Amino acid sequence: MGEARREVMHPVMREVVGACPLDCHDACSWVVGIDAGGRAVSLRGNPTHPITRGGLCPKVNPWLEHAADPTRLLHPLRRDGPKGSGQFEQISWDEALTLIADRFESIVAEHGAEAIWPYDGTGTLGVLQGSGSVPRLWQVLGTSVHHLSICTISGFLGLEYAMGTTATVAPEDLVHAGTILLWGTNTLTTNRHLWRFVEQARSSGATVVAIDPVRHRTAERSDQHIAIRPGTDSAFALGLCHVIARTALDADFLERNCSGWPEFEATLAGWTPDRVAAECGVDASIVVELGERLARQGPVAIRLGQGMQRHRFGGQAARVIAGIPALTGDHGRLGGGLLYSVNVEAFDGDAVSRFDLAPPDRRLLVMTMLARHLRDADPPVKALFVTNANPVVSNPASADVRAELARDDLFTVVFDAFVTDTARYADLVLPSTLQTEHLDLVASYGHLYVQWNEPAVPPPGECVSRTELLRRLAARLGLDEPALYASDLELAADALSGEPWASAGLGVDDLRAAGWMRLPGTDDFGVGIPTSADATSWFSFASDRAERDGHGRLPNHRRAAEAADGPPGTFALIAAASAAHVNSTFAGVAHAAARRVEPTVTICAAEARSLGLVAGQLVEVANDRGGFVARLAVDDTPRAGVAVMTKGSWIAAFPDGRCINDTVAERPSDMGAGAVYHDNRVTLRPVAS
Repeated sequence: MGEARREVMHPVMREVVGACPLDCHDACSWVVGIDAGGRAVSLRGNPTHPITRGGLCPKVNPWLEHAADPTRLLHPLRRDGPKGSGQFEQISWDEALTLIADRFESIVAEHGAEAIWPYDGTGTLGVLQGSGSVPRLWQVLGTSVHHLSICTISGFLGLEYAMGTTATVAPEDLVHAGTILLWGTNTLTTNRHLWRFVEQARSSGATVVAIDPVRHRTAERSDQHIAIRPGTDSAFALGLCHVIARTALDADFLERNCSGWPEFEATLAGWTPDRVAAECGVDASIVVELGERLARQGPVAIRLGQGMQRHRFGGQAARVIAGIPALTGDHGRLGGGLLYSVNVEAFDGDAVSRFDLAPPDRRLLVMTMLARHLRDADPPVKALFVTNANPVVSNPASADVRAELARDDLFTVVFDAFVTDTARYADLVLPSTLQTEHLDLVASYGHLYVQWNEPAVPPPGECVSRTELLRRLAARLGLDEPALYASDLELAADALSGEPWASAGLGVDDLRAAGWMRLPGTDDFGVGIPTSADATSWFSFASDRAERDGHGRLPNHRRAAEAADGPPGTFALIAAASAAHVNSTFAGVAHAAARRVEPTVTICAAEARSLGLVAGQLVEVANDRGGFVARLAVDDTPRAGVAVMTKGSWIAAFPDGRCINDTVAERPSDMGAGAVYHDNRVTLRPVAS
């Protein structure tokens, strides 16, 4: 039923401003329409928001349908069958809390509090209900520390080594760029509200270049698409730096703002266009032409995507790419620089988390090493408390994750709005609210606006927010620390208690009344170079810290283990973002199932012919780690040697009970132990009918 018809049947009597919490750059502001009966009957993008401008994406437009989905979890459930079977019985909240408290107390008594792993993902990014803070309960209990490593961390750390930040240009300022590189990003699918600024720049004469092994719809709409081999981004960037250095450097910028340039310059001599062409699988002329364009057609802006850093040396690749706008002098120049994650400290997450309540020296468990830690950690992990995550389909080594979650000695609690693939392995599944039903604060890693999410409707059934769940659990555990019982409004006040809010004289009442506002102090974001006692140290081509940490003093290129190389007939498998859902969120609910696309793997026509494969047939995609069955599509979207499919599908969508991440190694990236989803070589073979 369309929104317009629902508004006719149920006229909107009032509107509530909120914000999308999903793992997306755009962090849209939305407006929920409420009818006379207090029901949410419409959802639209906020027309006053400078980024959203009245439009939501196809992934979020059905939010109200998802919230009312017939498979929505409304009551606590206890396992009533083998783990993985999805067999549960309904129980009361009182029973559920008692079960958790009893198991936690026995686990702590026998193994210590670090045997409890609070496993939190990025399904919700809010500072109260999501990954923007760590619940105080885990500090007071002294549980293991959860290392959030699944998404962007390699790129973060690589850029931090180079420039101490992860963005030097505001999204709106892309309109002033002369050349825009969309590097490893399908912007129209994952960051669609940015495209408006890209188009405005192009209308003023900018050239838009997509660098990606896949010719996705963003590449189709760019002025040029360069399909390099997966995992060779750093080599391509070094080649561009080589050409820029011999064409036109901004010597003044390099002298005033950069350290280590002479050392780095000496390494560039070996990265000739011919060498780069051989490594990246492109013509040498492409390296020369783009390098000369970057040197002469500025400002140069690079929108760096997340996909290119999801291989063994992804952090190093980001570090190299950051050097391009340094050579052209475009970091700090209006319209120039690099945009990966705005990463501005919008809220005081420490004040919400209260790490001061924790005992010292707690052990760190890496979320992308889930199966390994469950198998080998000492002391052993005996309880897993999963929030905002679906690791059975989202984590590397999915088959190993399933095997570990099936253990009877592991006590697993999943807090979610639906019985996900992970929840099917839980001992307890607890019903969570969705964003229209709880209070939260939402920042963005893709723009500079922060938002207040006012609950629009009461929670259905017995659903509770994460903050309320943990207050109840603290009480059941008999804990007397007052900070554990702070209300959501008090937590919001803590989040807004530090800078830049204090200096601006702004707080809860101001943000709540406005609904959204630009983060104080960011009006000149990206314009001008930050100064320090040593002004030349702002950008580091040569990094002592990187050398101490084992990543080399200078940025360099190293071949990823599987992404760039492989015998004939094998493919680098790329798991791209879906246009229908964000990661695995809502991918398996009943409303989504009606429009779900069968998992499909795409290769180019020439390679399909050489392997005797035909579009439409079922194929097994496999390597020595595992495999899965998918439908074959054949077109020239991926370059030769690449297979591409979308990520996030629940296991029920696959015909054989396995999923794409069965093939992915549980192997850390070079920086931050990031996941190496795109360092994954597979074969394709027909499935016998």
